[in-house]
This record gives sequence, structure tokens and C-alpha cells, in this order.
Amino acid sequence: MTAAALPLAAADDVSAPVRRSRAERQAIVLDTAERLFASRSSRSVGMDELVRETGLGKMTVYRLFKSKDDLVGAYLARKAATVLSAIDAELVRLEDDPRAALLSVVDTVERDVTRAGFRGCPFTNVSSEYDDPEHPARNAAADYKFELHARLERLADAIVPDGGDDLAAQVHLIIDGMYLSGGLLGPDGPAAHGRRLAERLVDAALAATP
Repeated sequence: MTAAALPLAAADDVSAPVRRSRAERQAIVLDTAERLFASRSSRSVGMDELVRETGLGKMTVYRLFKSKDDLVGAYLARKAATVLSAIDAELVRLEDDPRAALLSVVDTVERDVTRAGFRGCPFTNVSSEYDDPEHPARNAAADYKFELHARLERLADAIVPDGGDDLAAQVHLIIDGMYLSGGLLGPDGPAAHGRRLAERLVDAALAATP
């Protein structure tokens, strides 16, 4: 038998199915959802289309996410974990300078709203597509906003112990405004002034501290 006629080993058989872990399959589905949702909207993407785009079987996808609602909630939950992880890394780096740490959160938002293809805050965009207050997307978006605000409050309390609540709320409103304005009016609109406004608020709070 010549070398060319040798049978393929199982490991070399290109037709053999690829075995993936559950985590890998979840990542494929969520990566596909993110791509489709970002280019359109979550409601306009049907599960049949999404399954086709993943290249996975329908039963495989539904074993991972029992419904479209669960998938949308998981998509936002993963995005929240990614954003909060990046923020937390900066807060650790700047743990000895709460002023710089608080403003670094606004810097993170500024980088997001000025990137190419930015279409607004995904937590607001996606959660607003669903009326049910208990929808997984609404819950995931609210959880993210709560976690973000908790970080802002902790930093604001370290800057101005007697006025941290007000400062955190004001900075949070600036962040929400940057996302809204950046999505509608672009990076050169009012969103471009968000960081400077946050800095003025922080410095004014510091100046007013006895």
C-alpha cells in the first residue's frame, strides 16, 4: 500500500465532529449573539437565524439557553462582567488615589463612546426592547447599573466622606448622559464634555469638604 493510500487516523479525519466543552459552546453562542445584536437589535434576531450563525445544532443551543429571553439575559450578564472586570482592574491600580480611580471609570466610558461603530449603551438599548420588568435582560441591565453605582459610591465616599452619595449619583448621571448622547449625536457631541464635567464635580466636592 502506498503512502497516498494510507487510511486516515481518527484524529486526522477532517469529517470527525469537533468536541467542544460546554464553556466553549456557550462562548460561541454568546459571541454570535453579540455580533448580531450589535448590528441590529436583539428582538429582530430570531433563534433560528442565531442557531444557523453559530454552526451548532439547534438542540445544542437550546440545551445551553432554554429560551431567547435567557440568551439575551446571559449576553448582557457576560458583557457586564467584562466591563466591571476592566473597571476593577483600574481601581486596583489606582487604589491609593480615589479621585483618579473615580475619574478612570469616566475615562473607560469615554473610550467606549468614542470607538468606531458605537451605537449607545447596550444595557439600555437591549433592556428597553422588553416591557416585562422581570425580563432577564431588564434584570441583567439593572444588576450592572447597581454594581457600577456601588463602585462609584465606594470611591466617592473615600473622596468626600460626608457627600459621597451625592457625588456618586452625579457622576453616574454623567455616565448615563455620555452613553445616550454618544449613541445619538456621536463622540464630538455633548458626550465629549462628560469627563471634564465629572472632574469639575469631583474637585468642587473636594473644595467644599471641611
